[in-house]
This record gives sequence, structure tokens and C-alpha cells, in this order.
Amino acid sequence: MTEVFAIGLNSLSYILILILVALGLVVVFGMMGVINMAHGELFMLGAYTVVAVEGAGAPFWVAVLAAPLVVGAAGLVIEWSLIRHIYHRPLDTILATWGLSIALKQAAILVFGPASHSVIAPIQAEVSFGAFAYPAYRLLLMGIAVAVIAAVFVIFLRSDFGLQARAVIARPHTAASLGIDTRRMYRVTFVIGTAIAGLAGALVAPLISVDPQMGLGYLIPAFLSILVGGAGPLAGVLAGGGVVGGTDSILTIWLSPVVAQIAVFTLAILVIRLRPQGILGDKS
Repeated sequence: MTEVFAIGLNSLSYILILILVALGLVVVFGMMGVINMAHGELFMLGAYTVVAVEGAGAPFWVAVLAAPLVVGAAGLVIEWSLIRHIYHRPLDTILATWGLSIALKQAAILVFGPASHSVIAPIQAEVSFGAFAYPAYRLLLMGIAVAVIAAVFVIFLRSDFGLQARAVIARPHTAASLGIDTRRMYRVTFVIGTAIAGLAGALVAPLISVDPQMGLGYLIPAFLSILVGGAGPLAGVLAGGGVVGGTDSILTIWLSPVVAQIAVFTLAILVIRLRPQGILGDKS
């Protein structure tokens, strides 16, 4: 029973982290049509922000607050200098952001070196559930992830900004004719997506090694989560993240990481083949 409980919490932890990473991606990809191959490197930049801020003597939670600001600012520069010129050109966004991802990785190597860095979790205590103990930081991380996910859903589905953003994404010319600043809306939405990636990287930094290649391990599952869940509706990332993250984490524990990866890709191929619009996608 203790083993099942541990597997369940570990799976839930990974699913929530994956959804948090994919959430920033679905805002940019699913809602704006920009295939951002550098999203993993923005995630990496959030983790390196923690390394840099802690190296300057600031506490971990200050670094976590700084990460989305730093990565969001980087997203603003990227949108202004690159992305705004290639909106509605998916193939161009792939090539441009792929080149950007290489540049960001090389920049990380030049600044921080090729070796991995470790971040100590700010909370070392464990929470006991009878005979079973679980790291308190992982539980806190899950709680923060749920809060951030809920906040993003409220912003995009329940606020005036979200209504305008969805109007611009669905019918940009009509939205512009109604007086909505479409350029500003695209810019703000892109920055929100990148800031979420930076926050996710900062929160995950104590759980994994921080190195220039860390983003790839989350970029591919995040894309698969969007494709499986459906790129159109924002809620699709929840279904996709649950399916991809749950399958990967459980099979990794019971079988092996290689078998888990094969199973996840096979499952994604089957879902895309049988339901191209995704689990929650709209056929139209």
C-alpha cells in the first residue's frame, strides 16, 4: 500500500509539473499558432535564474519570484525582435525558434559552463502519512502548480483580457475592427507563455540537474501533451498532461524509462491517428 501511495504521488507530481510546462507552451502554440521550439530553453533559463540569484546570495524564493520576470523580459525581447515578424507562418516559427534554442543553449554554456548545477530544495522536511513519508517540497510544488494552472485558466477564460485574447486568436481582423490592439495582445500573450515556462523551470530546479540540455526532456512531453489533449481548447493540456505524464511516470517505475518513452510515443501516435484534433479538441 505504501508503494502504491508513493507511485501515485510521484506520478501526480510529474503530471502537474508537465502540465505547468505545457501550459506556457499551449498559450503560445495552441492559442497563437507559434511552434516555439525554444520553449524548453526558456524553461532552462528559469532554472539558471535560480542558480544565478542564489549565487548572488539571495534566498531560493526570491529567485523563484525573479525567474518569471527574467524569462518574461526575455520573451518580450524575443517577441519584438523575432516572433512578431513570423506570426501565422508555422514553418518559419519552427526554424527560427529552433535556431534560437541552439543560441540559448550555447549562451548558457558560455555563462554557466557545460557542467550541471544543483539547487538545494528550500524545504528539507518530510510529511508523514502513517508509515510513509514524502518530501514536503514536492507537495508544496504540487500546490503551487495547481494554483498557477488555476490562475491561468481564470485569466484566459474568465477575465476581460482573456476574452479579448481569445477573440484576437480566433478572428484577428474582426477583433482589430472592434478596437482591440491585436499587436499588444499577441505580445502580452507570448510574454505570459514564456513567464510560465520560467516559473516552471525555477520550481523544478531543486528536483533535477540544471544543465544546458535540461529543456529537451520537458519540451517533447509538453508538445505530446498538447497534441494528445488538443491544441485548441486550453483544457486540453490537462487531459494530455494527465495521459502523457501518467503513462510515462508509471511505466518508468514498473518497467524502464526506455519502455516508457516508447509507450508514450506509441500512445500519442494512436491518439493523433484516431482523433487528430486531440482528446478535447474540436472537430471543426
